[in-house]
Amino acid sequence: MSTPPGPAQDPTLGTLMAERRRLLNIGYRMLGSLQDAEDVVQETYARWYGLPEDEQQAIGAPLAWLTRVASRICLDHLTSARVRREHYTGEWLPEPVRHSATWTSAGDEGGADPADRITLDESVSMGMLVVLDSFTPAERVAFVLHDIFGMPFTEIADTVGRTPAACRQLASSARRRIADRRPGSSTAQEHRQIVTAFRHACQTGDLDTLVALLDPAVESRSDGGGRVRAALRPVIGRDKVARLFLGLMRNEPGVELVEEDVNGAPGVSVRIAGTTIAVVALDIHDGLVTDVWMVVNPDKLHAWTGHETS
Repeated sequence: MSTPPGPAQDPTLGTLMAERRRLLNIGYRMLGSLQDAEDVVQETYARWYGLPEDEQQAIGAPLAWLTRVASRICLDHLTSARVRREHYTGEWLPEPVRHSATWTSAGDEGGADPADRITLDESVSMGMLVVLDSFTPAERVAFVLHDIFGMPFTEIADTVGRTPAACRQLASSARRRIADRRPGSSTAQEHRQIVTAFRHACQTGDLDTLVALLDPAVESRSDGGGRVRAALRPVIGRDKVARLFLGLMRNEPGVELVEEDVNGAPGVSVRIAGTTIAVVALDIHDGLVTDVWMVVNPDKLHAWTGHETS
């Protein structure tokens, strides 16, 4: 007689835990925060295992249940986040993801579970996440679930508490707002070449070359979260942005710029004595840098510290 499966052998448990990666990906795209996404996933599983056994067995589609609950938690988080942002010091930017796309709360990539992985694609670019952050909570949930994860509006309706038709309108509105924002148009190779030139110009203090790489209306936003010094408002214009970066290089002895993929696109990490103090992502259109996003808030750099490579 075979031994009944224990919890570790329970096929239902294995199936549910396999959904963890998808829930992490949903949470990060909805919240723009690795830590918050992980908290959402943990809360979702806590609610599942907090259900009485008969209620669990009565749920016909556990994976759909997990997605719905995680999405509702994200919706609540987004609603409260809008209030918290009013008290945030300076600009708020999404938490950058490393090129390895692996996340644990301790930033320990080497020991990370393969399920703890953010899939890098266009939907997780820094530019896209910044646009998503301008959406209403309901718009963001409807767009992420439908356009990125392919959920039908009938299921999304149950999550956001609106009709399928209303959810369709939310996603459509979000789509228009994305289209209205001028997206980066460079190929991966062009993007990398411009990032390389940007890094070299900053590193060597070449003002003329740096200015030539920037769009006349380029905007630079920095997120220090009140933890470290950072520009509290956007810096606009190629001359101002160029002088901002060259000034940062002069004011930080021993600073090193290292090219790394940031949210799936070429970017730069800024290091001092081997420790990452900032992560820079760039958007490029028609061969010029149109947006620069610099995250210096140490609370958002856990995945980047302690794992630097040459």
